[in-house]
Parts: sequence; structure tokens; C-alpha cells
Amino acid sequence: MAADFDALLLLSFGGPEGPEQVMPFLENVTRGRGIPRERLEAVAEHYQHFGGVSPINGINRALIEQIEAVLADRGSDLPVYFGNRNWEPFAEDTVAAMRDNGVRRAAVFATSAWGGYSGCAQYQEDITRARSAAGESAPELVKLRQFFDHPLFVQMFADAVADAAATLPEDLRGRARLVFTAHSIPLRAASRCGTDLYERQVGYASRLVAAAAGYDAFDLVWQSRSGPPQVPWLEPDVGDHLTALVGRGVEAVIVCPVGFVADHIEVVWDLDNELAEQAAAAGVALARAVTPNAQRRFAELVVALMDEHRLGLEPARVACPQPVPGYGSSVNGAFCTPACEPVSAARPNTESR
Repeated sequence: MAADFDALLLLSFGGPEGPEQVMPFLENVTRGRGIPRERLEAVAEHYQHFGGVSPINGINRALIEQIEAVLADRGSDLPVYFGNRNWEPFAEDTVAAMRDNGVRRAAVFATSAWGGYSGCAQYQEDITRARSAAGESAPELVKLRQFFDHPLFVQMFADAVADAAATLPEDLRGRARLVFTAHSIPLRAASRCGTDLYERQVGYASRLVAAAAGYDAFDLVWQSRSGPPQVPWLEPDVGDHLTALVGRGVEAVIVCPVGFVADHIEVVWDLDNELAEQAAAAGVALARAVTPNAQRRFAELVVALMDEHRLGLEPARVACPQPVPGYGSSVNGAFCTPACEPVSAARPNTESR
């Protein structure tokens, strides 16, 4: 199993795991962006509602356990490592440990399904930085492809939409509006890799999930913007869109956070708290679809991506008459476009995802 890899690295965003870690974590995320201290303090309050603990690290550890179980069922004891960009365990420390353990070539699964800078190239920069810190004996790290159109990704979200719909009052289920959400980014960032790649891929995946779930109509909106109001971001915002739906007489909404692979703070706060309160005040029945989190199928997806790479298999994709947006220059489409390849290990973070 995975004969040409001697390890797997799960590379993620990171999150605090105690109240005292929240502000240092947010400072890491926003370093170089000039975010006012009062804005960080406002965001920190979201974390403090959950005891200063983001769910993301725990979800990733549970996913690693699932990956190890899938590998074990296939007769493999491939070691699985965990590293983050913004908090412990930092990728640099993890890659150094991999080096010390004799790892020579590892697959890297980044917990983003998307292309674009934040979803793809910034993880490539994380890899470059971690290998540089580990020195000449650093293992080769091979980033696995984007997976927004993988059959397991699409089916997990389609099933989640069906499960969410089942929680609505029976008389409203057939009239519920399906709304997909993803993390908003500044418009300048949307074209950072030479195209509006991220936006197109999210729209493409939304169409695939809606079709798999049996919906002919849906909306795609954005959430969790954080920059100054004068800087344009992808719109409409999910809260503004809910207001518009209420004005049209919509009585029930299914919101599917297709842009996220885990129920972390930006999902549980922005949707399960803020949006849920807005819906309740407006008398709208709201159901939220769960993300893949640590499902067995998500672990199977990770192992399948390794198989694609090591065996040279054709990438598994849901059939769609439209062309798949944004596979470019590298093996199995690990980069979106040549412009997305990392240009500097020292480039500061500029977006939060």
C-alpha cells in the first residue's frame, strides 16, 4: 500500500485549544495584514463562547484515526502525521519530526478542497517553509490534488443536505430553499492565481451537490468576511441573502457550508449562532448540513487521492457536462495554474483560509 510514500502528512489551518491561546493564534493568522486589535478581540469573543477551543484540531485528529483505520483495513501501517499553518502542531515541527523518523517521501493532504491562493498555493508555501526549516535532509512532500469534484466529497454533502432537510417540519421540506455557503475572500484575492478560480470551483461543486441531492435550484452565497468595509469581498453575504429570501416569502432554508470540510468556528458560530438567531427572529425554519468532519468516507477519499498519485490513476470526478475548472500545470492538478505555484516561503498570510 502506497509503496512510493513512506508517510502521509495531514496539513491544516490550526486552531486554539485553550482560552490563553486564542489571541496568539489570531495574531499568527493575521500577521502582516494590519488588522486592528479591536477586530481581533471581537473575533476572539467567538472562540471564548466555546471555552477558547476551536473544534478543528480535534476533528483533524479524529480524521487521522479514521485514515489509519482505512489503511489498516488495507494492510498498511503507513504513518500519518499532523501539522498546521497557524497553531500547534506547527508544520515546521512536524516535518522536522518526520525527518528525524527517517521519512523520505510523504504525501500531503491539505484540508482544503479548492484551488486559488488560500486553498492551494498557500499550502504549497507551508510545505516549502517547513522543508526549508528541516534542512537538507527534509523529506520530499507531495501535495495531493484538489478534491472539490471527487465523488465521495459530493456524496458526503449531498447526504448531509438530505439529512438536514429531514429535520425541517414536514410541510416545509418541499418548499425549502437550498443555499450553499463558502468563505468569502477579497475580490483582489479571487484573481490572485490569474483567474476567479476559487469562486468557479465552489460554484461547480455546488451544482454537483445540488444535483446529487435532487435539487434543481439553489443559491451560492458567502460568509465570514473579515476585512475593512471599504475593501470589496465576494458577495452576497449569507445574512444579507437570508434577509432577501424572507422578503420573497421563503419560509424554510437549508444551508450547506460546502466551502468547509469541518465544523470549525466559522461554521458553528457564523451559521449555528448568528444565522440561526437571524432566522429565528424572522420566523424562518433553518436546517444546516454538516460538513465531512471525520467521516469514514472522508478518510477513504484521502487514501483514494494517494492511490491516484502513486498508481497514476485517472482522477475520480463526478461527471458533469461543464469542464472542470482549474486543473493546471502539475501532476494530478496539485496546482491550480502555474501562477499558483509558491513564489516565496516568506510571503505573509493575507487571507484567513
